[in-house]
Amino acid sequence: MIDLEFYSPWFFLLFLLFIPLLFRDLSQKKRKGIKVPTTQNMNSSNGILPVIFLLKISKYIILSALIIAMARPRTFSVSQDRDETKGIDIMLTVDVSLSMLSKDFDPDRYEVLKKIAVDFINKRPNDRFGLVKYKLEAFLKVPLTFDHDAVKNEIINMNQREMVDGTSVGDGLAVAVNHLMKSKAKSKVVILMTDGENSFVNGLFPPQLAAILAKDNNIKVYCIGIGTNGFALMPTEYDEFGYSYEEKAVSIDENMLREIAATTNGKYYRADSENKLDEIYSEINKLEKTDINISKLYNYDEHFKLFLWIALGMLIFDAFLRWVLYKFLS
Repeated sequence: MIDLEFYSPWFFLLFLLFIPLLFRDLSQKKRKGIKVPTTQNMNSSNGILPVIFLLKISKYIILSALIIAMARPRTFSVSQDRDETKGIDIMLTVDVSLSMLSKDFDPDRYEVLKKIAVDFINKRPNDRFGLVKYKLEAFLKVPLTFDHDAVKNEIINMNQREMVDGTSVGDGLAVAVNHLMKSKAKSKVVILMTDGENSFVNGLFPPQLAAILAKDNNIKVYCIGIGTNGFALMPTEYDEFGYSYEEKAVSIDENMLREIAATTNGKYYRADSENKLDEIYSEINKLEKTDINISKLYNYDEHFKLFLWIALGMLIFDAFLRWVLYKFLS
């Protein structure tokens, strides 16, 4: 963003000098002529009238340009200087399996998760975020970045039907850890979210091994199990009319999630409602404090020279009118 400011705006008070000049010009009677070095009296003619008008306003233009130049107009842009070694890098790892559309949350688990995750990002402007989504496979959707809008847009627009369904928690965690390993941040965190049981049969990485990998790289994992206790309306298939739903038991491998959290010195949470999920994110926000100080860099471009050139150009033009053109027309 570029803004305009004046370094010495008090010079604009000099415009008050225009008041007596204007009063004098307006109160003067019609002149018979203008004094020039070679002529004492000149009568106005049709050719000379425009020149007389320009001569009258030239001093105002010259003075205005000089006053603005003294006020030092300049544009500036502001950038932020962050020390990436002092902040916190947070990788959101989201289960996007079909069961995330279950309707034990309003309107479903997935929509509630998106809203609360976006709000969590908004509360941490000084941290880098990344996004991994997983089903039976896991993919990095957004690498660690300060561009929070990119992360939020990807969360809001995630397509659940672009991967084979399943829940490979180990793969999701392993991909997140792999992209946090090289981070130089003082604290590295994975927020791992799932609403089901691990499908390791077809996965590449067992969750326990991914947890050890996180521990060895000083990465803390907060695990969140999403879903009510009991039964929920879960989607079973998708056709041209949309999803079909059936009442099914909610099944989350909480022991696995507790083990991951304990291995990495993190914490496990169970979110059985929208309010509970919101509370969990608020607690994580308090646990992971960022003390980074962001310095602002101001980049200035001075523009006073432009107005000095305008004043000089008008002064030369005024002299030309008085000594050359006016004499010629007379």
